[in-house]
Amino acid sequence: MAREGSYSTIRQKPRPLTITAIILLHILAMYGLAKAFAPEMTGSVERSVVSAFTVNITAPEEEVPPPPEVEPEPDEGAQGDPGREAVAKPVAAPEPKVVIKPSKPMPKATSTGTADTSGAADQGSGTGAAGTGLGTGGGQGGDGAGNARPPVAVTKPQHISGGIDNVRDYPIPEGGRQARRGNKVTVKVTVGVDGRASNCSIFRASPDPEADRLTCQLVVDRLRFKPASDSNGNPIAAPFYWQQRWF
Repeated sequence: MAREGSYSTIRQKPRPLTITAIILLHILAMYGLAKAFAPEMTGSVERSVVSAFTVNITAPEEEVPPPPEVEPEPDEGAQGDPGREAVAKPVAAPEPKVVIKPSKPMPKATSTGTADTSGAADQGSGTGAAGTGLGTGGGQGGDGAGNARPPVAVTKPQHISGGIDNVRDYPIPEGGRQARRGNKVTVKVTVGVDGRASNCSIFRASPDPEADRLTCQLVVDRLRFKPASDSNGNPIAAPFYWQQRWF
């Protein structure tokens, strides 16, 4: 038993866990030094340790199903003997029945002769179905009067001579000549084959009826024309329009 006033000299024993921890720390320190200075040696040791604990697990083999059964192709057999060539049987068409009707006698044609009446007699001196003559007819030309259409003008009449003076040929209207300035009149005449105008009429009148009437008279009396012509170049009568403007 220790005395009072002195320290205890009894030592406690180290525990097993503490000893184990110290040993592991020393091992880890040595392993770290070896890995730092000799990495190849530590790598081989690690591989050997890992291989010692490696367990190979083999998977069970899968059952492979048997291949499907293939049915054998049926035997087509050998080719048979060819048959006989088909030949069409000739068939005769029936003869058509043709019915011939008796022909009717043709009517008698007109002819010349000594008969006094016209008709279809074999001979006679009557009128025929056609012929020529100098009488009236429906043709376009002939020696007699007929219903021929009038010839069509191919060219128009052309003014070749004569003229009208806007100042001297017209009297002074009321209000002076300025009242007529800017107006115009159009007259229609017929130019004959002799080149003279006739049958004058007012086609478009002006505000001055007296000047329009005088224009018609001057056109007929003074103006001369080259007549129109047909397709054969013959002169024919044709209409002509004359416009008189007062400036």
